Amino acid sequence: MSELHTPHAGDDRSRDDDVVALLMRQHGDIRNLFDEVEATTGEERRDAFRRLVRLLAVHETAEEEVVHPFARKGFPGGEQVVKDRLAEEKAAKETLAALDELDTDDPKFMPRLLKLRRDVQEHARAEERYEFTHIRRSTDVTNLAAMAKAVKAAEAMAPTRPHPGVESGAKNMALGPVAALMDRTKDTVRKAMGK
Repeated sequence: MSELHTPHAGDDRSRDDDVVALLMRQHGDIRNLFDEVEATTGEERRDAFRRLVRLLAVHETAEEEVVHPFARKGFPGGEQVVKDRLAEEKAAKETLAALDELDTDDPKFMPRLLKLRRDVQEHARAEERYEFTHIRRSTDVTNLAAMAKAVKAAEAMAPTRPHPGVESGAKNMALGPVAALMDRTKDTVRKAMGK
């Protein structure tokens, strides 16, 4: 099998000065990583799954710290929109936690991965429709850029490709467990936002 190249935000050299465009690109990165997990086996699958877990953790943490607080106050009905997104995120995290306990070669892995993929894609569509659209309409380019800066800082914590010299999933995870990664992401985002 030829080596897969999973694109990720920044490959297009975009300035990433619009939080909505950046998050939508990350949604694409997540879809691409799901594809990579499904298309590979063995160590390649384990590595792709670890990168997917890390990107999901960082992406959701950045949304919780940057997007949801703005949405709650930024437009009418924002509180309910955020409440709905958080319920979807909780369900996806539960599926992810169950999946994370399995080896990627386990026969239960792929059915659960496909369920997670459906949940994540439904959640992403709802965000794009009910949250992102309103954010873009409810603020100016300066605020969109400030939010993008914070999300971009978080993104650097979850590369979608292995670190050079850290090709195995086990070694990649040694960079930090997901819970610690989420805590570091919160700190990074808050620092980038001047909090």
